Parts: sequence; structure tokens; C-alpha cells
Amino acid sequence: MKAKLLYPLVCALAALGACAKQEPAGETPAPAADTPIDVPAGSYTLDKAHASLLFRVDHLGFSNYTARFRQFDAILTFDPANLAASAVTVTVDPRSLETDFPDPATLDFNAQLQGEQWLNAAQFRQMTWQSKTVEVTGPRQMKIHGDLTLRGVTKPVTLDATFNGGYAGHPFDPHARIGFSAHGTLQRSDFGMSYGIPEPGTKMGVSDAVDVIVEAEFSGPPLAGAAAPEGSGS
Repeated sequence: MKAKLLYPLVCALAALGACAKQEPAGETPAPAADTPIDVPAGSYTLDKAHASLLFRVDHLGFSNYTARFRQFDAILTFDPANLAASAVTVTVDPRSLETDFPDPATLDFNAQLQGEQWLNAAQFRQMTWQSKTVEVTGPRQMKIHGDLTLRGVTKPVTLDATFNGGYAGHPFDPHARIGFSAHGTLQRSDFGMSYGIPEPGTKMGVSDAVDVIVEAEFSGPPLAGAAAPEGSGS
């Protein structure tokens, strides 16, 4: 009897699995790397609703512990015809650091990492990263060399970035839109955060290396002749 009851369920799950492997009808394939970048040059602002800033550290060699910053902003000057001429400035509020610690009533882990031993957010209320040069490494790939200022210390940090695409405008969006993915690594000890770094040859602690992961969309200049939305200041 149990086998008779389970058989329809197994068949249904198998059918769902087969459907999941099929590409959705009408899905637009990702643009090829050599597809022209058809967006205007100019100043772009971060779309905070479609952006994330994460960081990861190795914890005891057992996991890559991941947390995020909720409040950050960026201004981008972008030239699709000359990627090397592009520039970006990023500002981050270290007090917006957020972890997934399950019991903040027992330990406010967010506050601990914002404390003097780590980000010292009470004294240094802003982190900044300013690009200096853009090294084009592919049709849509680049290394963005810049300076990170953290805890009052400024050090070079490079991001490997990919331009994911964009559009010059849309019937429901009169502004250009572009998107990027980027990642990089910094050494936290360079910025005065040496607590918990493992002894040489071990992983018993929290890694000196911090991986940074960025996903960001930017809104840019309006289409020629398009009326800017009310309250946009344009």
C-alpha cells in the first residue's frame, strides 16, 4: 500500500526535476563578450535596491564566514568606448555591518565587529574606496586599481570587475542602466585589525585575508528628449 502511495509522488518529483532542467521559454541569452556596449557615457549613480556588498573570511579553515554592509553608495563615471577612462568612488558606513548571528540578545555580534578591536566604527564613521586606474583585461573585464581608506589607514586594493551589460533606456525607465560584478581581497592587518589572525602554519582563528564581493547596478543619463521623473533633480 505504501509503495502505491509513494509511486505518484516519485513520478511528480521526477517530472518537476525534468522541467527544472529546461530553459524558460523566451529567455534572452546573455550578450556575447563582443556585443557593442550600447549605453551613453556619463555619470551613473548606484541603484541601492539592486546592489550588495559582502565580505568573507576563513574561520578555522571550516567555513568562509560571510557578512554584509547595508549602507553604502557609489558614483561612477563610465565611458563604454574607453573603459580605461572610467572612475568610481565608493563610500561605506561601517556602522551598517550586519551578520547573521542567531541570538543578538545574548551577544550583539554586529556591535562587537564594529568595536575598537575591529572596524572601530565609532571613531571612523566612513570607509572609502577611490579608483585610481582601470586596467582593461578583456572585452568586458577590467582590474580597477584603487585606494581603500579604513580605520584612518589608506592602502591600495584592486577589484576584478566584469561589466554585465546594460541598456540605453527602456519604455518604463527613461534612464540608462548598467550592471557590474566585482571581487577583491585585502589584508585586514594592513588596516590595524590583527586580532585573531592564525599563527603561521595553522588556521586556528580568522584569516587575515578578507574577500570582498560586490554586485551593483547603476542608473545613468536619461535618453535624449526623455522627460526626467518628477523629483529627480534633473
